[in-house]
Amino acid sequence: MAAMDLFGRRWALRILWELRAGPLGARALLARCEGLSSSVLYQRLRELTSSGIIASSADGYELTRLGTALGHALRPLDAWATTWAQEQEHDGQEPTET
Repeated sequence: MAAMDLFGRRWALRILWELRAGPLGARALLARCEGLSSSVLYQRLRELTSSGIIASSADGYELTRLGTALGHALRPLDAWATTWAQEQEHDGQEPTET
């Protein structure tokens, strides 16, 4: 449940998504996450770092071995989300509409 709590926090998964291709600094993360405040970013970075999911590096922040494994574990969810979005578009709805 602790992992679900951590990943359910606003912006946590988005930050992990942005780090999937390699290290990024805080400014780059802010630029990629429109609407994310710097205070929330730094709070999430602290939480994800203390949880061993990301680590600070010379190039900014990067996924740890556990963070990379999480990305692999989330691939089926990403595939499902892609299918869901395509079906929503096929039905003439936006994916966020209810």
